[in-house]
Amino acid sequence: MLDICLLGTGGMMPLPYRWLTSMMARYNGQSILIDCGEGTQIAMKEKGWSPKPIDVICFTHFHADHISGLPGMLLTMGNAERTEPLLLVGPKGLSRVVASLRVIAPELPFVIDCLELTENEQSIAFDGFKIEAFKVNHNVPCYGYSIVIDRIGKFQVEKAVSLGIDKRYWSRLQHGEVIETSEGTFTPEMVLGEKRKGLRVTYCTDTRPTDSILQHAKEADLFICEGMYGEPDKLKKAKENKHMTFYEAAEIARKAEPERLWLTHYSPSLNRPEEYLPAARKIFPKTETCKDGKTITLLFEDEA
Repeated sequence: MLDICLLGTGGMMPLPYRWLTSMMARYNGQSILIDCGEGTQIAMKEKGWSPKPIDVICFTHFHADHISGLPGMLLTMGNAERTEPLLLVGPKGLSRVVASLRVIAPELPFVIDCLELTENEQSIAFDGFKIEAFKVNHNVPCYGYSIVIDRIGKFQVEKAVSLGIDKRYWSRLQHGEVIETSEGTFTPEMVLGEKRKGLRVTYCTDTRPTDSILQHAKEADLFICEGMYGEPDKLKKAKENKHMTFYEAAEIARKAEPERLWLTHYSPSLNRPEEYLPAARKIFPKTETCKDGKTITLLFEDEA
């Protein structure tokens, strides 16, 4: 079960009715935050979710509307008596940017580790899931992220019994461990069925359309993509500032065929995004405009 919440949906500046774009995911007791602009912790408080258990914060890029909320977030975590290390992930230069922001948050009761992305694509493994980072096309180095939960095949009891494998080894085999015994070597492949469909959530903002987005959003359970402009006459402006329109995001979704598309990162001038939704849905029918706090719980196929 994977919980996804868009804490904020605005770009450039927070508004009284729209916090800056940020996404939080929760899986198996672990939490991931993507971007942390001004007001993110307020949006989190309004949602009722806590920053204390966040294990990793990923930054798409270093424009202020995506990272300026970090010092306050770190201080809030510290005040909540957090002691576990925190991993920060972002483009090259992350350590320098974080050190600069920490001038106003110098003393924390936990260690901060910075992982700087240097390749066009990088994968980071965690307990039970992985984060795939992929470069996109903005006017500064910028990455999109996919949260991926793979699923192994079901444990085949009849196979384990027929092979004479002691029950005490079953759980270890199910968790991918190779067992060496006096009777021989037992591997997970010997007792597991075919790999099952997992979960994939792909997130990107501040970019022009790229093949990397298309590849990572392919058949995703949820594709979250910026729709900076809903007005059809804003395409030229989107190209100049390296952003996307609703219709470009919907076109990527049409090709990638995710289960659903959530539009986010709206221009401050876009007061009613839903007015432009019908036109986007003509391109990709499963398009949704989002408001702050929009949440979904994604289940595995055999749990839905």
